[in-house]
Amino acid sequence: MSTLHQLREGLQEAWGTLAEGWQRLYRRAAGAITRFTPGKKAGGKDETRRELAVRSAGWGVLAAEVFDDQDKIVVRIEAPGMEKEDFDLEVVDQYLVIRGEKRLQRERTAGRYHVTECAYGRFERAIPLPEEVEPDQAQASYRKGVLRIELPKVSAKHRRTIRVNVQ
Repeated sequence: MSTLHQLREGLQEAWGTLAEGWQRLYRRAAGAITRFTPGKKAGGKDETRRELAVRSAGWGVLAAEVFDDQDKIVVRIEAPGMEKEDFDLEVVDQYLVIRGEKRLQRERTAGRYHVTECAYGRFERAIPLPEEVEPDQAQASYRKGVLRIELPKVSAKHRRTIRVNVQ
């Protein structure tokens, strides 16, 4: 009976460690994982393209970096295979919201196989901003598959300071 009890405790401990590891991974990656849904132009009248659009819809990684410079916040997003017109950027509260639609870019047929090399679909990602920014003065550029957004910080004279007296 003692061995069975030890085995049960060992399994419970292993399961707890595994569950904790998954939760930690989820918390770290939650911001980068983005839901892709079939886009408006996915497929059209072509049944094969429509089927590919539905099959490739799902979760994917839209890698991003956020840099806090002295006077601005810089956000870089890896989004290859898109055009600058495919992006919609918006600052909502303390988040930079990036919406877009990736389209099928590279496909080839090899014998009986049809190979699709790029995910596509509509996506939306909200990136928390570490400081308050001036959205009207934001600048964005898209070059070689990287979207770069520069958001000037609110100047010190426009920031609100709230003093709280401790009693």
